[in-house]
Amino acid sequence: MNVLRKLLLSFIFTILYTAQGEAQQCVIIKTDGGQKVKAPLGLPDLEVPKDNLMTPEKVALGKRLYFDTRLSLDDTVSCASCHDLRLGGGDGRPVSTGIKGQKGGRSAPPTINAAYFNVQFWDGRAPSLEGQAKGPIVNPIEMGMPSHEVAVEKLRDIEEYQKAFKEVFGGIFPFGLLTEDITIDNVAMAIASYERTLLSGNSPFDRYMYGGEKGALNPMAKMGLVVFSGKGGCALCHPIGPDSALFTDNNFHNLGVGMDRPDPDLGRYNVTKQEKDKGAFKTPGLRNIALTAPYMHDGSEPNLEAVVEFYDKGGRPNPYLSHAIRPLDLTSTEKTALVEFLKSLTSSDIPEF
Repeated sequence: MNVLRKLLLSFIFTILYTAQGEAQQCVIIKTDGGQKVKAPLGLPDLEVPKDNLMTPEKVALGKRLYFDTRLSLDDTVSCASCHDLRLGGGDGRPVSTGIKGQKGGRSAPPTINAAYFNVQFWDGRAPSLEGQAKGPIVNPIEMGMPSHEVAVEKLRDIEEYQKAFKEVFGGIFPFGLLTEDITIDNVAMAIASYERTLLSGNSPFDRYMYGGEKGALNPMAKMGLVVFSGKGGCALCHPIGPDSALFTDNNFHNLGVGMDRPDPDLGRYNVTKQEKDKGAFKTPGLRNIALTAPYMHDGSEPNLEAVVEFYDKGGRPNPYLSHAIRPLDLTSTEKTALVEFLKSLTSSDIPEF
């Protein structure tokens, strides 16, 4: 009886969402003093920060905020504008477009599975999803709010948010005022809670590697897996574990992308000011990569074939090039196989909304 009771208590709640036209569940598991999100095949269960535990109401609020263009100055840009779940959590553009048609300098990183990164943004300047959620709101090119205070005041004037924030973040204020509930920290926590439900695994690769379905990969994709793990050296930075695969080392590397320009984007260096970090950018995950073209932090590679060619040539030489980047001398068949393998990382359970 105690075992059954413990099992029943472990499942706090489920969140329904749609993936590939079918209803899916996000299951939250209770742990000692915390929570985990039950991950799909091929991914580890996701730890939830103890200072931002998830509830159905908080996730629903975060979802509403994620898709709401009113978080931008002119009501034209939402989180989903640059992180479209139908495109794997990106926007399909080389660089993102913000308010008034302004162009940013970097490609939009996918929000699907972003919760597994140790830090956020290409340069790692935000320590968490919560920290990341605050940035675009006040970026003059992206959502354009002059300050977080202005964004919060705008939300406070919306009745539906008054009620929703009170329900999620609670508290009774003198004279019925709800201003203590709608804060930028609470906005960020709600959005981050929603983003922690955006997990996507269960790809043909996962079913082959972790599900025992030996027919889940075609022969060319199987050859590509061998190239990926061996001659191609891809797994050095995009590792595959025995029980799960994030396809990122959560580190920063200089591939030479854009380093031949007069004024290159120095990436991680802009955060750390350490010489070794010049031109280094965060290793992205590779799940659903067939959906997120164009590639690299600046969107300079139009397709997977071009990405493979870039790596085969050894990146772009510069004084800070990562030691792991070198010419590969892949055959045309090996290149084709590698692309086929990368396509096998497309999940069948991508959240749509």
